[in-house]
Amino acid sequence: MSSTWELKEKSTGELTTTVEGETWKKAQEKTFKKLAKNVNLPGFRKGHAPESLVRKQISTQHILMEAIDEVAGEALSAGVEEHNLQLVARPELGIDSIDEEKVTFKFTVTVKPEVKLGAYKGLDIKKEEVNVTDEDVNAEISRLQDRFAELVVKEEGCVENGDTAVIDFEGFKDGVAFEGGKGEAYPLVIGSGSFIPGFEEQLVGMKSEETKEINVTFPEEYQAEELAGQEAVFKVTVHDIKAKVLPEANDELIKQAEIKDVETLDAYKEYARKNLQESKERAAQQKFENDVLTAVVEASEVEIPEVMIEEETDNLVREFEQRIQSQGFSLDQFKQITGQNDEMIRGEMRNDAESRVKVRLVLEAVAVEEKLAIEDADVDAEVERIGNMYSMPAEQVKQLISRDAIAYDLRIRKALELIEESAGK
Repeated sequence: MSSTWELKEKSTGELTTTVEGETWKKAQEKTFKKLAKNVNLPGFRKGHAPESLVRKQISTQHILMEAIDEVAGEALSAGVEEHNLQLVARPELGIDSIDEEKVTFKFTVTVKPEVKLGAYKGLDIKKEEVNVTDEDVNAEISRLQDRFAELVVKEEGCVENGDTAVIDFEGFKDGVAFEGGKGEAYPLVIGSGSFIPGFEEQLVGMKSEETKEINVTFPEEYQAEELAGQEAVFKVTVHDIKAKVLPEANDELIKQAEIKDVETLDAYKEYARKNLQESKERAAQQKFENDVLTAVVEASEVEIPEVMIEEETDNLVREFEQRIQSQGFSLDQFKQITGQNDEMIRGEMRNDAESRVKVRLVLEAVAVEEKLAIEDADVDAEVERIGNMYSMPAEQVKQLISRDAIAYDLRIRKALELIEESAGK
């Protein structure tokens, strides 16, 4: 076999492979024997007629075309190995020429794109320092107080920001009530921003059992198209006005929260400080990681094949579908609620998919440039770590994730760590 490789645009090229000589002859002979088994000739049992008679029933062209299946896979593999190609999509098979002496295949092949790395070491990027202040801790205490707050009906006074107003409302457009614009005894937290912009603000100052007309304009992107950007009037009656009464920040509040091994206010402050520290450190690490990746990717050049972007978009759609299913929804329900279709969902995810692919390709290139290697012991340790994380035996982890996949992830992680360790120095 002989082959040539010509790279064209967007990492797609033509792999031309010729199969001839004894290999091609044997493929034709094998194909003829397969076809001969199905030839029926009068006076002979099926598959037992003389070869000379059978050959008159099977055309040479038929044999040649069927023989392609015998050698195409081997021809592709040989060409891929000879030119050290890394395929990222199923090749398209074409026949350049064919006769009894030889067959020449022309495979349209998409390969992993070449990455031209820019600067990736010694980047002028530093991880932000993390500091938890007393104000941060006090804010956590305030949130805990808010969690256990009680709503008490105000006997006097009017609606204020932060109150819960129990209201009846009905919306009108051009004097006609519209569908979905009516509610009774609805508890609305003033300042929550849960209603149309301008609605809640106009309730401030109203008294119990007061009725008022409120003028609003629906947002341009409002989901009901007939109301988007339109002016409307809501007739609103306030019934109860409930004020939020916060519990005192003391040991009793902490016990009410039922946090393991935390029973006093002082203990909660230490608990909150520790959690805030860890949370801020995770956020700082994530930002640092994003910053260095953005810098490295922007400094690199790579032309990504369309097929890789489409494949990654498929992955993102599957991940999204799994997330909404975990929340008790189906993808069809999501589309009905949001008015989106498959094309719109894929369109929103396409940019993220392209970014993901580029990051992965750049990190792979760094790993190659730095000759990063992963040992069997590294893979074993990762299998054990995953097993411990999910309370799963190592053998089960191995059944779910291949060693090659684990080794790949470790190598990519190692490349990122190398970039991070040299940054800001």
